[in-house]
Amino acid sequence: MKRLRVLTFNLLSPDHADWPSRRVPIRAELHRLQPDLVALQECVLRAGYDQVSDVLGEPYEVVQHSARSGDGVGAALASRWPVGEIREIDLHVTPRVTLPWAAATLVEIALPQPYGPTLVVHHKPTYEIGFGLERERQAVATAQAIEEHLAGRDWHVILLGDFDDTPDSAAMRYWTGRQSLDGTSVAYRDAWEAVHGDQPGHTFAADNPLTRAGEMALELGRRIDYVLIRSGVHGPSLDVLDCRLILDSPVNGVWASDHYGVVADLAVPTHRPGAWI
Repeated sequence: MKRLRVLTFNLLSPDHADWPSRRVPIRAELHRLQPDLVALQECVLRAGYDQVSDVLGEPYEVVQHSARSGDGVGAALASRWPVGEIREIDLHVTPRVTLPWAAATLVEIALPQPYGPTLVVHHKPTYEIGFGLERERQAVATAQAIEEHLAGRDWHVILLGDFDDTPDSAAMRYWTGRQSLDGTSVAYRDAWEAVHGDQPGHTFAADNPLTRAGEMALELGRRIDYVLIRSGVHGPSLDVLDCRLILDSPVNGVWASDHYGVVADLAVPTHRPGAWI
């Protein structure tokens, strides 16, 4: 397998905005893209209905966040490849974090060569505007859990999800190696930035009518959904071949969600950072 396709998408709870109509373009796009790894947020698991299986429509191994809202809404990570050890990090870092499924799942996945064992992390912090402190602490908690889990193993790490923070926020600057937090530092390559530089790439956009119809009606537009690749001391272990938004325009007049999805194509570089050729 030369190319690894990774996707993150906030579906918007099916209780909002005519789910039967929105389901059609979402299913069609996911089937067209054929992603290997899929992180979904605001997905429902209820008696008689598994939204992840519904929209993917093909065999995937699925790791659900263990907690859900009262209406069954939560988050899930789906993989085409065998899933191994799973660890969940509780991200209720202060009493202000009320989202039941604020958590990160660390999932060992047996990818085929040339990738090999890979740690895939689905990070879901709290969403509220003004809760930057919580998202900073959540970033540190997840990053430290990743390092503890690796225990020195030289694995690829792919981190993805709806981070609810912009690239210039302290939490995202921490993730991308631009600042330290709580006396710690890490570095991850932002797939969108690797391909598009400083282009806005808003995934929660003001021109999306479902954004304006929702709880944040005065939204100006933000990039808050990410695919990130962990770096060693010489750079990321995976190359970003491409990264783009999906479902960022109406399909037959239907907007799929109040978020746009992010899909990235990754590959093992022929010259892995850390050695001269």
